[in-house]
Amino acid sequence: MNDVIKIKLDEIKMLVTEVLQKQGCDIHNAKALAETITKAEEDGASSHGLFRLPGYVASLKSGKVNGHASPKVKNITPVILQCDADNGFASTAHEKALPMLAEAAKTNGISVLSIKGCYHFAALWPETEYLAQQNLVGVACTAFKPSVAPAGAKEAFFGTNPISMAWPRKNNFPVVFDMATATMAKGEVMIAARDGHMLPDGVGLGENGEPSNDPKEVLKGVLLPFGGYKGSAISMMVELFAAGLTGDVFSYEAQENDNNDGGPPSGGEFIMALNPEIIGDSSWEKHCEDFFQKLLSIDGVRLPGSRRHKKRSNDEYRSVNAELLSKVKSFL
Repeated sequence: MNDVIKIKLDEIKMLVTEVLQKQGCDIHNAKALAETITKAEEDGASSHGLFRLPGYVASLKSGKVNGHASPKVKNITPVILQCDADNGFASTAHEKALPMLAEAAKTNGISVLSIKGCYHFAALWPETEYLAQQNLVGVACTAFKPSVAPAGAKEAFFGTNPISMAWPRKNNFPVVFDMATATMAKGEVMIAARDGHMLPDGVGLGENGEPSNDPKEVLKGVLLPFGGYKGSAISMMVELFAAGLTGDVFSYEAQENDNNDGGPPSGGEFIMALNPEIIGDSSWEKHCEDFFQKLLSIDGVRLPGSRRHKKRSNDEYRSVNAELLSKVKSFL
């Protein structure tokens, strides 16, 4: 069923908050995650919005996730912060830790946050864009359970391992990219399977190890890294940053520890904030804006994130898959 229903963003946020409270979250955790989900729907990132809610609910029902999490943040040094997410959803940890990360970068020029024991199932741009709104450069990455074959292989080892960067612009939306190091995010493949769309070449292999454009076959098989060996190397870098540096689990360890309830596995996240006011010189803002304008003068070019930001500026209604909306309401 591919019918869609128009629904207001405020209704989405209220519905998600109610569902999460009904399924085991306290009001603080429910509101934090509802905000993240609603932001995804607002920006047209449907693969990371309501589509993820059944997985979040499954994690609460199985007892894997702590719906009453109270994250704790400590300063290891003035620029190194560690957050224990208390086995809660990443959104709650972000709400507590990101303001502290931003303040440290504003004072010292750079700061790094490692989050351990969180369940990250959302887009990455909310973290980095938050930092850009503080006039900071934000970088974030996190690993996941294996679903991507390293270059040259046919067996999953890496997660989709997304990475995001946001760059501040005065009186304008920041430049933001948020991308899986797989050729396509798994959620997008799942939506293609749901809606009956074929995939472009190079997304993944079927169960038999051969290239396939059928999303259902790719979901039985394995995704591929973008750009072959180059994407594979970046995916490995994400593993090292999000697990090696944070001290949390690599993708294969996440798989070994997970109960496979359909929700996210426990893992780590690496977030870095840089202050161009301290690192750069007094002309950094104009210099970078000149660069962006020069780039935009090339026919056919748009800045990363601009399509989402344009969608954000539209009306308050969003189109939601009717079958998904019915499933979400069944959780009440």
